[in-house]
Amino acid sequence: MSVFSNPTLINYLCPRNQFITYMTKETRTDVQIYSAIAMLFAGIALATAGFIVPPTGEISDSVLLFFAQCLIYAGSIFGVSIYIHTKFAELKSEIDSKEEGGLE
Repeated sequence: MSVFSNPTLINYLCPRNQFITYMTKETRTDVQIYSAIAMLFAGIALATAGFIVPPTGEISDSVLLFFAQCLIYAGSIFGVSIYIHTKFAELKSEIDSKEEGGLE
């Protein structure tokens, strides 16, 4: 059951003097991009700080883990999944065309 399908819950969460605002697709995309950029900057800043603090030149495992997670998050937002879906769609269309036209 969705929160927005229950009018009693909506009235409890949002009193009559407030308006419910829904996130648009553009707003969601902007939030994703800005959060990915912020994660990249946070990862780079923490990795740089790992070189500076004692012992100098040695990065802790936790810093590397955080940096890797930042890169994974930013990569997923910036289109790794889109690239994979595009490649699967190309493969599917190629298989469909071979099925329709026979073997080439």
